[in-house]
Amino acid sequence: MARISRTLLVFGGFVAVVGAAFYPIYFRPLLQVEQYRKDQATNRSGIIQEDVQPPGLKVWSDPFGRK
Repeated sequence: MARISRTLLVFGGFVAVVGAAFYPIYFRPLLQVEQYRKDQATNRSGIIQEDVQPPGLKVWSDPFGRK
C-alpha cells in the first residue's frame, strides 16, 4: 500500500510541476486576451511586417482571430 501511495505521489507531483510550467506559457494568455493583445501591440510597435517576413512564407495572423 505504501509503495502505491508513493508512486501516485511521484506521478502526481510530476503532473503538478508540468501544469505549473504550462500555466504562464499557454493558459494565462488564453484567459487574459485583452492584456495579451496590448502587450503584443507594445512589443511589435515599430516593426514593419514586410521587412522581417522571409520570402515565400505566410504572413503572421492573429492567433485569437475568429475563423
